[in-house]
Amino acid sequence: MAIADLKNVLNIFGGADVSEDHQNELFKEVLLMTLARAADADINIQTVEVDRIRAILKKHTGEEFTSADIRVAARAELYAESTLRKYLGSVRKKMTEAHCAETIQALADVFRSDSNVSVLEIDFFNGVANALQVTPAQIAGLVAGDV
Repeated sequence: MAIADLKNVLNIFGGADVSEDHQNELFKEVLLMTLARAADADINIQTVEVDRIRAILKKHTGEEFTSADIRVAARAELYAESTLRKYLGSVRKKMTEAHCAETIQALADVFRSDSNVSVLEIDFFNGVANALQVTPAQIAGLVAGDV
């Protein structure tokens, strides 16, 4: 899958700019990266989490992802040069507020997919929220104008 190569995220991290046309592609890549790493946040990638991530990605992007796509994006070697938080901090400026809010809400959905939220998952969530600079209202899904 083309998104799984994360080229937009890596280009921006390297200093490239993103056009409005590429913002949706960037969002898809950030969502894949973030949710895939979330599956590994507690050092235990569970099938239920991978299945939930696939469903969330389909809902938010309209695209199908395989379990292999998610497991590859979760691999720590992809983040050898920098942490996910640094990647997110770099690309956040190129993302819309709506995409940042959608990413953090999807992340919460992943962590709710099994019966136990670990301390490591909470730390991961907080780190992503800080990197994306989302507000408490965005985390709660409160958006002005929504009924």
